[in-house]
Amino acid sequence: MGEIRASEVVDAACDALVAGLGSPGLRILAACTRAEADYDIHDLLPPGLDELGLTFFPVAGEAGQEAAVRALARHMLAGELTPGEFTFRIHQRYGHELSLTERLAELHDEYDILGYSDTTVDQVHAEVTAEARRLATHPTISAEPTATPS
Repeated sequence: MGEIRASEVVDAACDALVAGLGSPGLRILAACTRAEADYDIHDLLPPGLDELGLTFFPVAGEAGQEAAVRALARHMLAGELTPGEFTFRIHQRYGHELSLTERLAELHDEYDILGYSDTTVDQVHAEVTAEARRLATHPTISAEPTATPS
């Protein structure tokens, strides 16, 4: 999603190994130094996920964008982002170009004009939360993932 550093992916791979998951790709990923991670993560992550039966969605593709939006929605619902932070990230990343997030971009705009309308912050928060729930509870990916390189 572009939300975490490569070294955090390496840390997550180490945590997965400690938790009992294991595959050759996961071990290679966990063995990366922090300096190597910035350069190697893009090549190591797809096969490592594939070995675990997980699908890799490139962030630039439609399926990757949709997965990223739904993950951010779940983060907001878990209290890791405020509704305002959530709409800011969505609007900043996709603008008004992605149909899946158009309403969230509009709601981000509404935060900017709160003093000039009859709408309250609580009303916008409630609508953002409802939209996040809609996104989080319909996790269907609309496009096929890109095949992982061999």
